[in-house]
Amino acid sequence: MDAQIALHYGVPYTASLLAFDPVQRLLAVATLDGRIKIIGGDNIEGLLISPNSLPYKFLQFIQNQGLLIAISNENEIQVWNLEFRQLFYSSQWDINITAFAVIEGTFLMYIGDENGLLSVLKYDVDDGKLQKMPYNVPIHSLAEATCVSLEDPQSIVGILPQPDTFGTRVLIAYEKGLLVLWDVSEDCAIAVRGYGDLHMKNQVTAAQNDAVEDEDNNINAEAEEEREICSLCWASKGGSTVAVGYITGDILLWDMTAKSSKQDNKNDASSNVIKLQLASGIRRLPVIVLHWSAGSVDSNKGGHLFVYGGDDMGSEEVLTVLSLESTSGLESARCMSRMDLKLDGSFADMILISDSGLPYKNRTSALFILTNPGQLNFYDAGDLFSVPKLEEGKAPPEAQKFPVTVPTSDPNITVTNLYSINGRESQSTSLKKFCVKQNAAPFMQRNMKWPLTGGVPSEMSLNEDHTVERIYVAGYQDSSVRIWDATFPVLMPMFVLDGKVVGVKLDGENSAVSSLAFCSLNLTLAVGTTSGLVRIYVLREHTGGSTFHFVSESKQEVHVVHHGRGFHCHIAFLASNSPVRSLRFTASGEILVVGYQNGQLASFDANQLSIMFSVDCASGTNSPVVSLSNYNAVTSAVKENDQQMESSQSTKSPADVLVSLTKDGRFTVHDSVNGVTINSCVLDQKQLSAISMYVIDGPSDEEQNQLSEDKFSSKGHISKEESVLDKKQTHTVEKSQKNNPQHSHSGGSDSFLLVCCEDVIFLFSLPSLIQGSSKHLHRIKLAKNCCWSAVLTNMDGKACGLILVYQTGSIELRSLPDLTILAESSLMSLLKWSYKTGMEKSMSSSNGQIALVNGSEFTIISLISSENPFRIPESMPCLHDKVLAAAAEAAINVSMDQKRKQIPAGGFLGGIITGLKGKGEEDAKLKGSLIVQTMSEQLESLFLKESFVEPSISNPDDPMEELSIDDIYIDDEMPPAAPPPASSSTSHHVNKKTTGRYGTVCFDFLKRYNCELCTFMFAAEEERAKLFEGSSDVEKPRMRTQQEILTKYKFGGDAAAAAAHAKEKLIQRQEKLERISQRTAELESGAENFASLAQELAKSMENKKWWKL
Repeated sequence: MDAQIALHYGVPYTASLLAFDPVQRLLAVATLDGRIKIIGGDNIEGLLISPNSLPYKFLQFIQNQGLLIAISNENEIQVWNLEFRQLFYSSQWDINITAFAVIEGTFLMYIGDENGLLSVLKYDVDDGKLQKMPYNVPIHSLAEATCVSLEDPQSIVGILPQPDTFGTRVLIAYEKGLLVLWDVSEDCAIAVRGYGDLHMKNQVTAAQNDAVEDEDNNINAEAEEEREICSLCWASKGGSTVAVGYITGDILLWDMTAKSSKQDNKNDASSNVIKLQLASGIRRLPVIVLHWSAGSVDSNKGGHLFVYGGDDMGSEEVLTVLSLESTSGLESARCMSRMDLKLDGSFADMILISDSGLPYKNRTSALFILTNPGQLNFYDAGDLFSVPKLEEGKAPPEAQKFPVTVPTSDPNITVTNLYSINGRESQSTSLKKFCVKQNAAPFMQRNMKWPLTGGVPSEMSLNEDHTVERIYVAGYQDSSVRIWDATFPVLMPMFVLDGKVVGVKLDGENSAVSSLAFCSLNLTLAVGTTSGLVRIYVLREHTGGSTFHFVSESKQEVHVVHHGRGFHCHIAFLASNSPVRSLRFTASGEILVVGYQNGQLASFDANQLSIMFSVDCASGTNSPVVSLSNYNAVTSAVKENDQQMESSQSTKSPADVLVSLTKDGRFTVHDSVNGVTINSCVLDQKQLSAISMYVIDGPSDEEQNQLSEDKFSSKGHISKEESVLDKKQTHTVEKSQKNNPQHSHSGGSDSFLLVCCEDVIFLFSLPSLIQGSSKHLHRIKLAKNCCWSAVLTNMDGKACGLILVYQTGSIELRSLPDLTILAESSLMSLLKWSYKTGMEKSMSSSNGQIALVNGSEFTIISLISSENPFRIPESMPCLHDKVLAAAAEAAINVSMDQKRKQIPAGGFLGGIITGLKGKGEEDAKLKGSLIVQTMSEQLESLFLKESFVEPSISNPDDPMEELSIDDIYIDDEMPPAAPPPASSSTSHHVNKKTTGRYGTVCFDFLKRYNCELCTFMFAAEEERAKLFEGSSDVEKPRMRTQQEILTKYKFGGDAAAAAAHAKEKLIQRQEKLERISQRTAELESGAENFASLAQELAKSMENKKWWKL
């Protein structure tokens, strides 16, 4: 069994995390059992299943790259490729990961751990692996750099890259309340918040009960000494303000623009923070989630803060939306209104959906809220932000349900079936053409645009003229029936059939659907309900008026109705008030046989509009009829056994019979014309709970020989269960297969009846059973209780395998007719599902394709993937749009270039540019060289160095140094006349640093980045040297010695002064050598002391046993 998931719809009930790709417009939902659901547009959904069933704690896209990063609770970092729907790489992190963030527009990501270490990872696209970058920020080094004293190491609880900084600045939040805005290019803290800042007076803005209150509070120093951070988010467009939620239920808005610490700016600390208090109680819920939505693209004066938590303990669970406004900085911030959104279940996660993938132009278009178990609701941002204040009596907008492709609840699904279309191709094609007209997008209230549009449908599914090969039909509790095209791995809605007839009142018209049957020859669908009503639909297009017929045992009514375009019920039968349990069409599709819950049987003729018969299934029983089948009883086997049968019974045997099976294991044979009972028997003396029965064609002599030699021989094995099959019964099977000529309902040489019960499987000879012999050929006792079964057929339509699903969730594939186990699997291994009571009612199959429903989830699994009926992967929709990715990347680059032009160059590049004095073409060349490296490459270059080891880069605002010959350091050991390399490359020997017209430049830094700027500057220095050397030959300038340079430029040509300077240098060198010799002697002495100590320790330990150490 090589099972695979052909398609999956719905949100798993264990969903816990949300992530969104604003460019590809995809939503990812992580679960507690190792699954990740991907949702796009056009009914495109995918399911990723991890090898380990572990909860995820972090989930984030690498935007527009088709990559998804997921981190489990066991700190396994996974990289999923959406194009191939595979786990490309996984790595186990040694330390507990407590914070995670992907740097937008790059393959880089920050990781914070429980020890307070900030690390950087890079996903290498070429190697397909995660690489740990050398750069890191330990908490002790950060504490030293920020002059903050920390008693114990603290875990990092939040990481936020600052907007508009191209990833060079990141906000690090530590568990006990410390906030540090860190610049990775400068290796320094830009702003530090927390601890001492909270001990002073600060402005408090409270928003509760629709009131706005501003006051000054003296915060208790002891109570506020350690505020444990639970959540944080940027609360401004440019990252100047951050909102932090604490375990105490408070929300603080911190100003991160001014640089401050405990030592400096204590007097101004109160202006750096504002407090938001949602409730006035002493005990409040922790603020678990914070999200920010900017109010306007072009303005930074306010927005909306989404808060989960902060209310009084015991209050109703809501998601709070605060409308904040600030006219002139943080001190003027006001809460304009508060809105509470009620939740449909316990809160799990939320996410804001932007309307554009371009940076700096995003606006919130929708809000998704995930609640348990697996409920996904959403709000239109326009409805949320346009709601007036609650004091005006306006209620908040209602949440919209996630528009699932296959509804399983509201209304509740009651019965399903998966059918293959085996009729004429013209009917299938016309069916598809009509379906295209009826197909529509998910229904949205108030004309809301569905925000998820990601994914690319396959070209095969987009062809409107393709043949419909499979349909999926589902019946619901509200009496409606829905039909989907299941030819490809994307279900396309076709029809919604209403249970009501326009202008006609029927008893039980609102009853739930209990049974379905479909005939592919004439495209006729039969729908049975719990009220006993059976509706007949013909899936052909009708226009204008038509007639509706209602047929019962006592009357027949004809109604003229005016239907619109579409498919509608045109016949309804009512022969019993008992719920319909089973339905079956005859081979021609003209006769419909019905089995009821009370054991009755009925036969309807749709052409004659009549009830042929209605009888009890067996005398004295009211057990439900679980299975029905038709059989042609005029076989050669009966003729050969005429001498052993009573002549009266032989002459009374009709040509076509109807066989039925009840829940208690009673098998009954009826005349298919008048319903007269021919034979009835109980299959086993023990009490049974029958599930289904199947008529199986026996193989011909050639097929039987081949079957006995090689079929299932390599794969099949005898079950450990009790098998009641002796040699005598085996001989009976072989004799029956050889003596009986080919004749059955499908043309086999003999026919068998396979009966599946909860704890046992029977195999009977059907001709013998019809004649009254209930002796079985096989009896397999099952070790587990079975709940559902189906039969596999080969290319010729003959049964070749049996599928069993157990109440434990196990799946077995058995061979026919010997019933040996070929393969085993389980719902848990395939789907991470546990079996639930009643799940078998919504199971259905079509030759190895099993459709299942579990809660809000729907899936079709293919047990025999080698047959590939769905033509995977050609027909699979792609979850990553490469064309969109290329177009978006080009648009983002243009937007980033425009943004880069608007922002003055700063940091390490700004220091270089500011130091330049060139004009005109020189400046243009330098600016052009700066964009050779992309933002991602620049960040990677920064992260390739160790933190806290590189010299700091000059500030662009610092004054430039003037040219001084003293700042050129000359190596004393250089030979006087050693010629330099003739090449004009950038590898000139310069010790430490050089100072010239261009300001102070770290040449080690420039060499590592190897950009065009380096080449330009070195070339300029070379040309300048040539000009001042006085050589007439530009190509071969005269090189001067060290002594000539010193004498001419430093000492004004005075040889005596130059000699004195040389003597002073020799004295300094001698002093350095003496210090080095003294240090060497000290090291030798220390080494001798260490050696003697080691010898003493070895002697003292040599006599001790290992368990005494």
